[in-house]
Amino acid sequence: MVGSSAFAKKYKSEGNCSVQLIDGDGTYNVSGIDHFIKEVKLGECGLSYAVVSIMGPQSSGKSTLLNNLFGTNFMEMDAFKGRSQTTKGIWLARCAGIEPCTLVMDLEGTDGRERGEDDTAFEKQSALFALAISDIVLINMWCHDIGREQAANKPLLKTVFQVMMRLFSPRKTTMLFVIRDKTRTPLENLEPVLREDIQKIWDSVPKPEAHKETPMSDFFNVEVVALSSYEEKEEQFKEQVASLRQRFMHSIAPGGLAGDRRGVIPASGFAFSADQIWRVIKENKDLDLPAHKVMVATVRCEEISNEKFAHFITNEDWRKLDEEVQAGPVSGFGKRLTSILGSCLSEYDGEATFFDEGVRSSKRHQLEEKLLQLVNPAFQDVLGHIRWGMLEKFKASFDKALEIGEGFSSASTTWLKACMDQFDEECAGAIIEQANWDTAKVREKLVRDIEAHVSSVRTSKLSELTSQYETKLHQALSEPVEALLEGASDQTWTTVKKLHGRETETAVSGFSSALAAFDIEEETREKMVKSLQEYSRGVIESKAKEEAGRVLMRMKDRFATIFSNDADSMPRVWTGNEDLRAITKAARSASLKLLSVMAVMRLGDETDNIEKTLTVALLDSTPSKKSITASDPLASSTWDEIPSSRTLITPVHCKSIWRQFKTETEYTVTQAISAQAWLLYSQEANKRGSNWLPPPWAIFALIILGFNEFMTLLRNPLYLGVLFVGFLLLKALWTQLDIPGEFRNGALPGIISISAKFVPTIMNLVKNLAAQGEAPPAANPENRRPSNNTSSSASSSDNPIEHKSASKTD
Repeated sequence: MVGSSAFAKKYKSEGNCSVQLIDGDGTYNVSGIDHFIKEVKLGECGLSYAVVSIMGPQSSGKSTLLNNLFGTNFMEMDAFKGRSQTTKGIWLARCAGIEPCTLVMDLEGTDGRERGEDDTAFEKQSALFALAISDIVLINMWCHDIGREQAANKPLLKTVFQVMMRLFSPRKTTMLFVIRDKTRTPLENLEPVLREDIQKIWDSVPKPEAHKETPMSDFFNVEVVALSSYEEKEEQFKEQVASLRQRFMHSIAPGGLAGDRRGVIPASGFAFSADQIWRVIKENKDLDLPAHKVMVATVRCEEISNEKFAHFITNEDWRKLDEEVQAGPVSGFGKRLTSILGSCLSEYDGEATFFDEGVRSSKRHQLEEKLLQLVNPAFQDVLGHIRWGMLEKFKASFDKALEIGEGFSSASTTWLKACMDQFDEECAGAIIEQANWDTAKVREKLVRDIEAHVSSVRTSKLSELTSQYETKLHQALSEPVEALLEGASDQTWTTVKKLHGRETETAVSGFSSALAAFDIEEETREKMVKSLQEYSRGVIESKAKEEAGRVLMRMKDRFATIFSNDADSMPRVWTGNEDLRAITKAARSASLKLLSVMAVMRLGDETDNIEKTLTVALLDSTPSKKSITASDPLASSTWDEIPSSRTLITPVHCKSIWRQFKTETEYTVTQAISAQAWLLYSQEANKRGSNWLPPPWAIFALIILGFNEFMTLLRNPLYLGVLFVGFLLLKALWTQLDIPGEFRNGALPGIISISAKFVPTIMNLVKNLAAQGEAPPAANPENRRPSNNTSSSASSSDNPIEHKSASKTD
């Protein structure tokens, strides 16, 4: 068969292309088919495509029929060069001008001499391959073979039916028998014979147990068409081919040649599917088309899924959104991410829509999980931004509400509700439609954070409030208690107790009112109130212990105050008539009273006999009345019926303090006794010193005994001069030393004072005499006047001193 029709030439001019799918050695052309699919844009067809293949004896005009029927450019045999094999292996081309997209496969002819013994093996493999991927199979046969037992088409049909048994669940394939070189016998007569022959062949083919009773119609749609001889009736042949061509238009539509096909592989998986089918056939394994369909769907959907995932990672919108999330809060995050994810999944659905539904859905779910896993950190960051923002807003609003005086409990409740409502609203805006993510954990964490802040602020405020009332109590109790204990008396502890009760009650009342605004548990409130009450008592106890540590000093101060001051609190002037013993006892009694008051705390209604015990043990002046063998009541570290918690000074410590007190105050008493004795002595001495003349007997004795000395003076006037000078010198010393004034306070103080001033006074007198002796003599009487005046001045200066001394003596 030579040449091609004008119709075929028309479609060849449209850029028709073909590729050798499987070469003569059975090698699958992977790169060639990939290029072919891209060239004809098969991947865009989805399920809207059909595959047509042709089988038949060698040199039966298969390629010529295809070229004229579909406008392909398969190589045709040149009849002038002899009959030989033209098509080797399996070729694939796209039909021109037929919708939907139709692929046609030209198979190597059967019973060719070129293959020899290998013909049967490759024939079966190629036939099985064609049945596995084709929707329509053209069986090219000679008209004169119909009804013949040994016709060339019978081995071909047996091959077709045998390989069909290897498909566990084969596709519903349309077998279109093309009767070539039709004779005058009408097709209506030829078709029944052909169908009968086909049925006989079907019945004779061994079948698996599952399909022994299965009719051929479950596997095949059998159609028959007859064509005139291409060489003898070319025009009629072309007309019949043109008519047949119309049957291939919309062949996959219901009622078309392949309208009831099953198990269609989407166009994007055609190359991979064909490759895998050929591998299985080459390995001489049974071909499970349903499993193969799932396998192809799995591989292709996985590829599409990975492609879309990789595209999503590099998506500019997603990368920009992710960067914004890293920088801070993002408005409309949920809508934007939902749109990006939706676009990615829509693209997947568009490319994988024609694959097995179960596989497609499974891979879509996996893709969705991968995408969600990828974007989940961004979602968590958004929630983190929202949570942090709400926490900061709560802190600022809550603190501001407290500053303007709003109640703690109402402020925390109000702003907690407001912030949580806003959090829920913003979280709703961050949710994406593709995920069922729960924000409950983040919400719970925000609530915990807010509660922790509220608790922290509450603790701080309560601490400040507690400190405030403690300070008030300390100020109200500390100094008054110190003053009361310093002036210890019988009513000291009663007054302290009243002061404690009054101030504590006032503080507790205000403190309880302030605590009501904090919405704390009753048990906690009671503990805090009790703690404040304990603090109040602690202030008094602390101050009492502090004063107990200074009790010795206080006792000495009180003793000195009472001992040195009279009943009018005026400094006592010792006249010598005071009852020093009574004064000392009163001062010691007062000091002992202070000791007894400070010995124990008396904040309750308890009574004790500590003062009596101390008085008997320490102040009793008649120890002989007590039995020698009687025990010392202070020889103990505890007071009778007084718990140690109330004890400030133990009995034995009281005894030690009293002993030290007496030792340190003994000097004051001794000084007073000495002063009183000296005062009495001085008074007596003053009485005796007021009489300047000696007694008469003394005067008489002086006259008798001093008569000789008197006569000596009269006989020697020089002695009188010496006596006169001595008299003047003694008179000067008497005046300068103020001897009467010095002895006014007593003999001993006077002697000590005079002895201290005696030598300096002598030296001063000598210097004055020396200065006067060195002065130049006077030239005239007028110069002597100053001397006289000086002498008179000296005399006059002496006279006032004498007058003063006399006045002092008086």
